[in-house]
Amino acid sequence: MKKKIVFLIVALMGLAQVYAQKYMTRNGHIWFYSHAPLEDIEAHNNQVSSIIDLSTGNVAFSLLMKAFQFEKALMQEHFNEKYVHSDKFPKATFKGKIVNLDGIDATKEGEYPAKVKGELSIHGVTKEVEVEGKITFKDGKMLVNATFPVAVADYDIKIPAVVADNIAKVVDVHVEMSYDPM
Repeated sequence: MKKKIVFLIVALMGLAQVYAQKYMTRNGHIWFYSHAPLEDIEAHNNQVSSIIDLSTGNVAFSLLMKAFQFEKALMQEHFNEKYVHSDKFPKATFKGKIVNLDGIDATKEGEYPAKVKGELSIHGVTKEVEVEGKITFKDGKMLVNATFPVAVADYDIKIPAVVADNIAKVVDVHVEMSYDPM
């Protein structure tokens, strides 16, 4: 009887390992695109840390603002010094929850629609956001993709009138993450 109990405990522990509930990345990709009449601006950040706990639906992202890379060095300098003030506000974060968790099955490869609600903090301002995207399970990884608009004025980012035609009032933020089970 003791052997059966020990076997059952070992089997359950192994089962818990197979169905990993927490996924993590330290090199996620977030990029934004600003389309304006005079100029398009795009910047990429490949140093995004994130964790998702599928047992609770909790989601967290963190990124350094200075890690955004622009095509032109002057754009990057202006972004950090004049707009997002990266020395004063070095990080952007998101903390939220997957609200349709019951429709996502990490045990089966495939693509699932996902809706996330939470708080996005940029430039010292935190706002409630709701984002729709997709979660894909493939080859033991979890892939997350989403695109959502961010109004720069909502985060107290001031654009001087001199360059107002160069920077969109609303930028598209793209999330492309590849997570490994923890």
